[in-house]
Amino acid sequence: MTESVPPSPATPAALVGRRLLALFYDVWPTVAIWMLLSLLFNLGYLLAGHGEREYIAPFTLLGWLLWLACWGVAGLYATISWRRGGQTLGMRPWRLRVVAADGSRPDMRALWLRYAVGSLSLLAAGLGFWWAWLDRDRLTWHDRASGTRLVRTPKARK
Repeated sequence: MTESVPPSPATPAALVGRRLLALFYDVWPTVAIWMLLSLLFNLGYLLAGHGEREYIAPFTLLGWLLWLACWGVAGLYATISWRRGGQTLGMRPWRLRVVAADGSRPDMRALWLRYAVGSLSLLAAGLGFWWAWLDRDRLTWHDRASGTRLVRTPKARK
């Protein structure tokens, strides 16, 4: 397990409320990506000659494959955004940024681990997010597991 490194006063830890608001903002581009992917899957299904149904039935092998593909493209969106600029579209208005525990740019392995543990946290009714209220450093499960931190950046001066 990684050592806890408290954020410096210049970069305060992101509060749970800001994290959840950023996550809510990120739902919209993610749903748009999922809709496009679902359209491609369903067009492929129809073009393959499956005329008895007009859509992919839930809980079939192809339905589960679609869900797995949606999880994967959402992960690509998140990890590439975090790696490139430290933030997703939803994190920008709340001035949140993902950094490694030492303040540097995290590697892709840590970011995918962050995404996977964050997904499990959401499946567990968000317990990994709520954990930040109990944690002495205000870190979530995915922060701890991946050795990354979500910090709030200072307001830009004009």
